[in-house]
Amino acid sequence: MRRLVSVLLLSAFLLVGGLASPSAAHPMSTSAVLLDIRDDRVEGEVQLPVDRLAIAVDRDLTPAGVLGEDRSFLKRYTARHISAVGEDGTPWTVGLGTGSVRTIDGTAHLVYPLTIRPPDGRVTDFRLRYDVIVEELLTHKVIATVRYDFDRGILKTDDAETLGVLDWDTKSLRVPADEGSWLKGFVTTAGLGIEHVGEGADHLLFLLMLLIPAPLVSTAGRWRTGGTGGAGGVESVGGTGVAGGAGVAGVAGDTSPRRSLVRVVHVVSAFALGHSLTLALAASGVIHVPSRPVETLIAFSIAVSAVHAVRPLVARGEVLIAAGFGLVHGLAFASLIGDLGLDRGSLVTTLLGFNLGIELTQLLVVALIMPSLIVLSRTTLYPAFRIAVAVIGLVFSVSWMLERATLTAGDPFEGAQTWLVGHPLLVAGAVATLAVAARLRGGVPWTVTGK
Repeated sequence: MRRLVSVLLLSAFLLVGGLASPSAAHPMSTSAVLLDIRDDRVEGEVQLPVDRLAIAVDRDLTPAGVLGEDRSFLKRYTARHISAVGEDGTPWTVGLGTGSVRTIDGTAHLVYPLTIRPPDGRVTDFRLRYDVIVEELLTHKVIATVRYDFDRGILKTDDAETLGVLDWDTKSLRVPADEGSWLKGFVTTAGLGIEHVGEGADHLLFLLMLLIPAPLVSTAGRWRTGGTGGAGGVESVGGTGVAGGAGVAGVAGDTSPRRSLVRVVHVVSAFALGHSLTLALAASGVIHVPSRPVETLIAFSIAVSAVHAVRPLVARGEVLIAAGFGLVHGLAFASLIGDLGLDRGSLVTTLLGFNLGIELTQLLVVALIMPSLIVLSRTTLYPAFRIAVAVIGLVFSVSWMLERATLTAGDPFEGAQTWLVGHPLLVAGAVATLAVAARLRGGVPWTVTGK
C-alpha cells in the first residue's frame, strides 16, 4: 500500500510535468520602470532583460543585436506597449529615447529613457498602462518605482518608493502626482514579498521539504515517529518498521504535536534569519552575486532538503539547512529590489515591507499544511507520503539546476509546477483529506514498546 501510493504520486507528477507545455524558462530576471515626477513631465527609464524580451518577441536576441539589426523593431514594440492617460481619460504623450544595453544583476538589459508629458503641461494623477514582455510571459514581473521632485516640496528628500508590480494580471497602475508616502511603499513591498514567495515554486518547495520531517525525530540515521518522551517507532527509508522507544539505545526526543510545532518555529526562524541577513547586505550593495548562480544554488538547496527528508543528514538538519540556504534565498530576494534606485531611507522601508510579506507567506504555508502533516505522521501512510513528496522535490530541483546552469534549454516540469503553485488551497485540501482518510482508516505507526 505504501509503495503503491509512492509510485502513484510520483507517476502523476511526472505525467503532468511531461505532458504540460512549458511556457518559458524560469524567470530569473525582472523588468523595471523607474519614474521621476516633475511639474510638467514625468521622466524615467524602462529596463528590459534581453533574455525575457527574446521570448516575448520570439526572436534570438543578443546584447549586440538589440542595438543593431533589431534596434528599430524593439523600439517600436516597446512603444506600442506603453501608454498613459490622465484621470479624465485624456491620453498623454509617451516618448522613448535611444536604447542602450546595461548589465543589471549580471543580466543584460535593454534600457530606454522614458518621457511622459500631459497635454496641458501640468502633471496630475495618471494611469500608466504597460505590458512589455508580460503580454506573452505569464510569470514575468515588472517592478515600478516613483520618485517625487523634492524642489516641489512634496517630499523632504528625493526618496523613491515602490509603486507596484505589473504582470499578466495587472497591466496598469495609478501614479499619484503628489502623494508620496513611505507607508504606501511599505504596503506595496510587503505585497511584493507575499507575491514573490507565494508564486515562487522553488521557495515554496524548499519550505515544504523542510516541513516534512518536522513531526519526526532522527534516530540512528532514520526518521522516528509515533510517541513522546522516547517511546515510539522508527520509519525506515523503505517503509519497514524498526523497533523504537526504550528498545533502541540512544533514542531521545519528543514527536508530540507541540514539539513538532516548536521545531517548525525553529525552521521558519532560521530561514528568516538567514534570508534577512543577505537580503539586507545585497540590497544595500555590500555584497553582490549574479542571479544565475544564486538561482542554481536555490535549486541545489531544495535537492539537499529533499534528501534530508528521505533520510536525515545530520541531527536537526532541517534547521541548519534552513539557516544556511536561507542566506542563498536572501540573495534571490534582493535581486528584486537591489536595482531600483532606492536610497537609504527608501531601502529600509522596502526591506522591512518585503521581509514582512515573506514571513506572512511562510506562516500561511505552515498554517495550511502543518496540521495535516502532523496528523498524517501518526499513520502508517506517512513513510510512503514523505518519500514520494521528497522524490518529487528532488526531481524538480535537479531539473531546475540543469536549466539554471544552462545545461538544458528548459524545464519539462514547469507546467506541473505552475499548476501546483496556482492551486494552493486545492493542494492543501488534498493533503488534509489524505490525512483524515488515513486516520479514520485506523492506520497507526509501527511501534514496539520496550520493557
